[in-house]
Amino acid sequence: MSKELIFGHQSPDTDAIVAAKAFSYFENQMGADTEAVALGEPNEETQFVLDHFDEPALRVITEAGSEVDSVMLVDHNEPQQSVSDIADLTVSHVVDHHRIAGFNTAQPLFYRAEPLGCCSTVIYKLFMENDIEIPAKLAGLMLSAIISDTLLLKSPTTTPTDVAVVKDLAKIADIDYETYGLAMLKAGTNLDSKSEKELIDADAKSFEMAGKTVRVAQVNTVDLDDVFKRQAAMEAAAKDENASEGYDLFLILATNILDSNSELLVIGQPTEPVEKAFGKTIANNRLSLPGVVSRKKQVVPQLTDAFNA
Repeated sequence: MSKELIFGHQSPDTDAIVAAKAFSYFENQMGADTEAVALGEPNEETQFVLDHFDEPALRVITEAGSEVDSVMLVDHNEPQQSVSDIADLTVSHVVDHHRIAGFNTAQPLFYRAEPLGCCSTVIYKLFMENDIEIPAKLAGLMLSAIISDTLLLKSPTTTPTDVAVVKDLAKIADIDYETYGLAMLKAGTNLDSKSEKELIDADAKSFEMAGKTVRVAQVNTVDLDDVFKRQAAMEAAAKDENASEGYDLFLILATNILDSNSELLVIGQPTEPVEKAFGKTIANNRLSLPGVVSRKKQVVPQLTDAFNA
């Protein structure tokens, strides 16, 4: 059996890193030969998690074809979010919790996608269904991924399954998930150490919407003023990326993790679908989005509908 690589999306967040580790462990327990890798360096929140559990970071790759013929995807399926040579590879497995868009294969594959708050929650279910024990350290990592994706179970993407899984993983890992989770989320909000480019690239995904390439970044903070005091510099960085990467529209969602409110910074064209999506007028390149915390559930579907209208 040939080795396969497992990885999450570009600009990996905690779930993209942890899901790769968790699914690789699962597949290897099932008899496969896999290695978890990453498509980027861990962000500060993820590094906090890795340090807390004394877990090494994943090896970073920019292409996979020189190593393997076949790969497994976690926490994504859209080709523009994947490894650079994904079109030349066979995808044998996908485990995800996002929309399915632009994905197709020439051969049958294992595909597991559920509308849950986190990909690691889906992977937890695979462990349970196959009666495979989750080691304590891995349980702590998976717990961290769910806390990250659901903003400590406060995001509208959170399901009763996510809540139950967090509590079970907390028992396995022997950790107070609420105290630990808040410290983990705050670790990811240290913005002063990042350049504007790092700020907008740390958690960003590209989406095709009615022939336009829309880049949506999310920046978590405990004070929105800390983000928007750098608005001009962030706009300049986003304009540079629009030009260099061919994005039509760059959206930066700044989210206050303490009160669950966001501000959206809009750079590029067209802007009309953005205003239509949220029923608001852009002023100073910004939109106020109270109660919006989820890119997956509260931003991308609304934008997609507005673009396709």
